[in-house]
Amino acid sequence: MAKLSLLLGLLILFTPSLSCPEHQKQALLQFKASLINATTSFSPKSPPVLLESWNSSLDCCHWDMVNCSSRFHSRNVVALYLEDLIWSKEPIVLSSTILTPLFRIRSLTHLVMSWNQIQGELPGDGFANLTELVHLDLRNNGFNFFFFWNKLFGEIPSSILNLKELKTMDLSHNSLSMEIPVDISNLANMTNLDLNCNKLTGTIPSTIQNLTKLEILNLESNLLIGDIPSKLFNIKGLKSLLLGGNNLTWNNNAEIVPKFTLSELSMRSCGLTGEIPSWISTQKTLEILDLSENQLEGMFPQWLAEMEVGTIILSDNNLTGSLPPRLFNSPKLYALSLSGNNFYGELPNNIGNATTLGILTLARNNFSGKVPESISKIYGLYLLDLSNNKFSGSTLPDFSSNVQLQMIDFSSNEFSGEIPTKFSQETIILALGKNKFSGRLSRNLTNMSKLEHLDIHDNKIKGELPNFFCQISTLHSLILRNNSLQGSIPICISNLTSLQILDLSSNHLVGEIPKEFGNLASMIETPDGVSYFNGFGTNNYTTVPKINDMIVNWKKSKQGLSFHNLKYYSLLDLSMNQLSGKIPTSLGRLKALKLLNVSLNNFYGRIPASVGDLKNLEGLDLSRNNLSGSIPQSLAMLLQLTILDVSNNKLTGKIPIGNQMDTMNNPNFYANNSGLCGMQIQVLCPENSSSTKPPEVERKETWFSWEGIVIGYVVAFFVTVAILYLTEYCVPVKPPNHHSQQRRQRV
Repeated sequence: MAKLSLLLGLLILFTPSLSCPEHQKQALLQFKASLINATTSFSPKSPPVLLESWNSSLDCCHWDMVNCSSRFHSRNVVALYLEDLIWSKEPIVLSSTILTPLFRIRSLTHLVMSWNQIQGELPGDGFANLTELVHLDLRNNGFNFFFFWNKLFGEIPSSILNLKELKTMDLSHNSLSMEIPVDISNLANMTNLDLNCNKLTGTIPSTIQNLTKLEILNLESNLLIGDIPSKLFNIKGLKSLLLGGNNLTWNNNAEIVPKFTLSELSMRSCGLTGEIPSWISTQKTLEILDLSENQLEGMFPQWLAEMEVGTIILSDNNLTGSLPPRLFNSPKLYALSLSGNNFYGELPNNIGNATTLGILTLARNNFSGKVPESISKIYGLYLLDLSNNKFSGSTLPDFSSNVQLQMIDFSSNEFSGEIPTKFSQETIILALGKNKFSGRLSRNLTNMSKLEHLDIHDNKIKGELPNFFCQISTLHSLILRNNSLQGSIPICISNLTSLQILDLSSNHLVGEIPKEFGNLASMIETPDGVSYFNGFGTNNYTTVPKINDMIVNWKKSKQGLSFHNLKYYSLLDLSMNQLSGKIPTSLGRLKALKLLNVSLNNFYGRIPASVGDLKNLEGLDLSRNNLSGSIPQSLAMLLQLTILDVSNNKLTGKIPIGNQMDTMNNPNFYANNSGLCGMQIQVLCPENSSSTKPPEVERKETWFSWEGIVIGYVVAFFVTVAILYLTEYCVPVKPPNHHSQQRRQRV
C-alpha cells in the first residue's frame, strides 16, 4: 500500500499540468479588461460583455469561447471564437489595440473576431506572431489594413505569401490595387482565393496554374486586363471560376478541353464574341453561368437548354431568335436573365413548367404577343421583368396566388385596357408605366398592402386622383405623371409617412398644394433603413439580376435612379398641371428633398423664404408661373443646388449672391422676368449704379463751387449789359469829339 501511494505521488509530481499555461490565461484576462474599459468609456452603464465565465479562479480551457489542445503533454489555447461580444443598442467603436494581448498566444490556430465594431489598423507584427494560424475571421468590423469588407488599400502584402499552410485567402470588397503577386504560387495549399471587388490591375499571372489544390478562384470586379490564361483550364479541382467585371479578353480561336468540372462560371464582360462557347457543354455539373455584357451572337443553344443549369445570365449581348421550349422543362432553373438582346417572338406556352423559377428578366428585347397564362403557375417567382418589349393584350394573367411575387415590371410595352390589379398582397414593386392602359384607377390597388413603389406613368388614366392611395401606408414612391388625372390633390397624402418620391406632373390637377405636405415625414428626414428588396438586392453573387432603374425627371432630363440608391433621394414633382395659389411656406420643412419642381402652373405671390431651409436641394424649378417679388436671399444657403430655374414669372429685384448662387449664371433660367438684375445675368442693379455717384455732402459743395459760379457769371453778364444799355440811352449826349470816342473804344 505504501508503494502504491508513493507511485501515485510520483505520477502526480511528474505529470505535466493539464490546465492552460499561465501566460496565456493572463493574456486573455488582459483582453477582457481592455474590452470592458473600452465599453465603459462610451457609457457609465457598461453594456454586457459575453465573457462572464472568464474568471481567474478557473482553468481558461474551461472558459466559454475558448478551445484548448487535447494533447497529453500540453493544454495550449488553440481557438478563440469571439464574435459579437458586446450587446449594446448604441454604436460602440473599439480600437484595434484591444487585440494586442491575443498576439501573445502563439499556439492559436483559429481566431474569430467578427461583428465586434473594431476599427483602426491591424498591427502586422502582431499577426506575424501567430505562426500556427490557419483560420482568421474578422468580418464586419472597420479595419483599414487587410481582410474582406474593410477599407484596405495599396498592394497585397508580400508577407502573406509566407503563410505556406494557408488554405483560404479572402481579401474581397476592399480597395486593393497594383498587380496580383507573381509569387502567389507559393501558397501551394490554397483552395479558395477570393480577390473580387477591388482595384487590382495588370494581368492574371500564369503562375496561378501552379495552385493545383485550388477549388475557388474569384477575381471578379477588378481592373484586370489581358487574355484569360488558357492554363487555368488545367486546374483539375477547380469548381468556381469567376472572372467577370474586368477588362479581360478571350481568345475565341483557342481549342479548349477543360480538365475541371465547374459548378460556377462567370465570364461577364470578357470580350466574348461569336456564339456561346461550345466547351461549356462539357460542364455537366454547372449551376451558375454568367456570360453577360459581351458581344455574343446567334440563337439560344439547344444544348444549353438541355443542361438544366440553375442560373443562366446572358443579358446585354446580341443574341437573337426565339426561346427553346425545352428550357422551361428544367426542374432546376432558378434564375433566367436574357435582358438587352434581340430575342423575338412569343414566349413558349410551357413557361409555367419551370416551377422552380424565382427570377425571370426578359427586358429590352423584341418579344411580342400575350403573356402566357401558365406563367402564373410559377409559384416561386418573386422577380418578373418583361419591360421594354412589344407585349400586348387587354388582360394579364392572374398573379394573385403568386404570394412570392414581389417585384413586377411590365413597363414600356403595348398593354391596354384597365390597370391590372390581380397581384399578390405581398407585391412590393409594381411598374406599369408607358403602356396604353386607360380608365380610372381601381380601389383594388389597396389590396397590395405591402406596396412600396407604384409607377403608372405615361398612360391614359383619367378621373380624379383618388383618396384611397392614402390607405397604402407602405408607399415610398408614387409616380403618376403624364396621365389625364383631374381634381385636387388629396390632403391625406400627407399622412403617408414613408413617401419619399411623389411625381404627379403632366396631369390636369387643380387647386392648391396642401400646406399639410410639410408633414411628409420621409421628405423631412430620409429613413436610414429603406430597402425595396427585403434582401434581394444583396447577394453572394454579382451575377444575380437586378431590377431596372426608376425613371424620373431629374434636373431637366429623364434619368434612372437605381433602386439600391433610392434611400438617398426624396423628390416632389407637381409640374405641368393647373395648380394655383401661393407656394406653401410649410414646404421649407422638407429638408430631405433633393428636387422640387412646381413649374408650369398658376402659382402667384412671393417665393417663400423658407425654401432656403431645404439644405439638401439640388434642383429647384419654379418657372412658368405668376410669381412676383424678389428671389429670397435665403437661397444662397442651398449649398447643394446645381439647377435653379425661375424663368417666365414676374420677379423683380437683385438675384441673390453667395455660395452656389454665384454659379447659377445661365441667363435662360432667369428669362422673361423684366425686373430682375444681378451679376448672373449681367444686368446692373439700380443700387449698384447709384453707388458710383459722390456722397450727398460733396454734391452740395460741388453745386456751390461750380454751378453757382456759372450762374453768377451769367447774371453778372446780363446786369452789365443792362447797365451799359441804360447808360447809353439815359445819360445826356455830349458834343461829338472824335479823339475822346477813340479813347472810349480803346478803353
